[in-house]
Amino acid sequence: MRDAIAAALALALSVLLGNRRAKPGRHSAAFFAERSGTTPASAAPVSPWSRPWTGPTKEEAQELFRQQAETALELHLCRERRRAAVLATMGVDYPYTYEGAPFPASAFKAAGVVAA
Repeated sequence: MRDAIAAALALALSVLLGNRRAKPGRHSAAFFAERSGTTPASAAPVSPWSRPWTGPTKEEAQELFRQQAETALELHLCRERRRAAVLATMGVDYPYTYEGAPFPASAFKAAGVVAA
């Protein structure tokens, strides 16, 4: 009886495994090719050197650098205003001036304060 059961199990397993092996495995190149409709040879990655440069043009780069320069200037002015405010709370005159200021930066230099 045991031999008949073992033979039946062996036959069932061989049928199941045989059917399972008819298709390519999930992690094989043939499986991915069958799924995507391409052959494994054409599934190779495309070289980045085979197409032209896709980066920004000269005009786009100039605009980007101009925007960064404006932002940097604004940040510099904000930092200078904050520095002048902090030094003013400590009682130190800082030679900070701006367009339309009632006094020029030379007024500070006459008082003997040197800019940092």
